Amino acid sequence: METKEGPGQGPGNGTGGTDTAGAGETVVDLSVMARHPLGVRPCSLAASLDVLGERWSLLAIREMGYGVHRFGRIAGYTGASRDILADRLRKLEAVGVIERRRYSEHPPRYEYHLTEAGRELYPVLLSLFRWGDKWAVDEPALTLLHECGHELDIDHVCRHCGGPVERGRVEARVSRRPE
Repeated sequence: METKEGPGQGPGNGTGGTDTAGAGETVVDLSVMARHPLGVRPCSLAASLDVLGERWSLLAIREMGYGVHRFGRIAGYTGASRDILADRLRKLEAVGVIERRRYSEHPPRYEYHLTEAGRELYPVLLSLFRWGDKWAVDEPALTLLHECGHELDIDHVCRHCGGPVERGRVEARVSRRPE
């Protein structure tokens, strides 16, 4: 890897530079990742997809976000078979994305609700909605409106500086080396 040499060099400018960040971390331009030795990378995106990266899981989460909590209605609105949906709900519950709440004692019946981890997926789902509106369908099934009354237009910006979140403007801090 190249070392950072001065103003205009290194991370964020496409030169593939590095800089020491402290606590054993190294800052690198994202393009440096393409030159790492070939091998499965440890990655938070991969870990997220292990939990969520399946159609029926995300559609079940969508339905709970809409206020649909009972198994039969979730199955009906998603189109998932009952056995697949039951499996996905068990997995989402096991990792803490949803929780079951009993609503009937005899027979025992449960509703499914999003936990804090599940509710934090809302911006992710909105981003997928907007991407799908633009690239996957001819005409969106829904128009999402913000409380201000305007059509929702998601803008990914850095909370600290207000700058856009784009590939060329994001760097990575490598905190551990691939094994």
